[in-house]
Amino acid sequence: MQKRFLCLVSVILILAFSLSAFAPAAPAVQKKQVEVFSWWVGPGEADGLAAMVKVFNAKYPDITFVNAAVAGGAGTNAKAVLQTRLAANDAPDSWQAHAGQETIANYVAANQVAPLDDLFKTTGLNDVLPKTLLPLISKDGHPYSVPVNIHRSNVLWFNPKVLKDAGVTANPKTDFKTWDDFFAACDKIKAAGKTCLSMGAPWTAIHLFENVMIGTIGPDKWNGLWSNPPTTDWAGADVKKGIANFAKALSYTNPDASTLSDWQPASKMVSDGDAAFNIMGDWAYGYYANPAPNGLALKPHEQFDWAVSPGTYGVFNFLADSFVLPAKAKNAEGTNAWLTVAASKEGQEAFNPLKGSICARTDCDMSKFSEYSKDTAKDWSSNTVVGSLQHGVVAAPAWATKIGTAMGLFQASKLDDAAQADFQKALADACKSDGTCKK
Repeated sequence: MQKRFLCLVSVILILAFSLSAFAPAAPAVQKKQVEVFSWWVGPGEADGLAAMVKVFNAKYPDITFVNAAVAGGAGTNAKAVLQTRLAANDAPDSWQAHAGQETIANYVAANQVAPLDDLFKTTGLNDVLPKTLLPLISKDGHPYSVPVNIHRSNVLWFNPKVLKDAGVTANPKTDFKTWDDFFAACDKIKAAGKTCLSMGAPWTAIHLFENVMIGTIGPDKWNGLWSNPPTTDWAGADVKKGIANFAKALSYTNPDASTLSDWQPASKMVSDGDAAFNIMGDWAYGYYANPAPNGLALKPHEQFDWAVSPGTYGVFNFLADSFVLPAKAKNAEGTNAWLTVAASKEGQEAFNPLKGSICARTDCDMSKFSEYSKDTAKDWSSNTVVGSLQHGVVAAPAWATKIGTAMGLFQASKLDDAAQADFQKALADACKSDGTCKK
């Protein structure tokens, strides 16, 4: 009897184990994710993003950060990919957008992003953002993006040794009061067999154009081009002079500019000693100064140096990167977590020193920043501030696109008087069709 009982127990146990082997496994707990879309992939940019993601991971260990970045300076490639995704109702959980018309006249106007009043209240952002910045991210009093930085567009990067070897005695920090002053230095550099002004991928031509124009017509008339209605005449003598200076500046650039992959190769021409100057935003500082593999680890004032672009002493041509919440957010929890870090003092202090920018917040500890950034912060608070064209501040995307088309045709021309007149007419027409000249 006892033997039969033991046999029965054994059979039951064997059956139980067999059945458990075929039973479906308990579903694995899926970790939450947040997909963030940006264009910070290249050298001088990726380090900053990685630093802010590190802060995010520490604060939200239960949420996986998914980096959906698309390579291409100024977001030229990323914006096209993003528009395709938005059209397909496949919005990322958050995406990078420039403060200004790129956000307000584009994503806000199309009802693609949601207001962030609650987030601004809980993070206290209203109290620590510059009063000049808030209107550029707001509509009808509601903020729509979280700015993470302030960048400067009008920076002239240069190689001191190239200038010395070419016999240039003018000091870029004080002596380039006009573009003619700059061109005089270019003549010496060209005679020495070097490129005077390096330029990269096509979008960098508009970056150069805006800074040549500001340095020619001044900040008030630059602002007047974008006011509604414009107070500076696109068909007038001031713009004509700016275009003439731009055409001359292009004549000193490297012939292979349009074939370069992005802005970094043009910046590297300066540090390698192949070119004397490059006009690029201060994200270039991160590229020059950050350690390898994403930076060149160069010594400031020795292997590279900086000034403001010619004719813009006392002027700060600015842009700001920011992040948004989709209007129909599928993952509001993850997005709000990311935006909270992006808004935070800790997040911005981790990000900006490596990015070459300064905090959008006014309460960051500047002892954590480079000499360059400390100087920039002083200028930001004391200079005349104007907004960038290429980087989304002053022109709605449709208007900026028309300007870009006109720019491409101009670059392909002989750059002579006739081509300059055609370019100016195209700019005036763009204002009438898609800008603030519309009646």
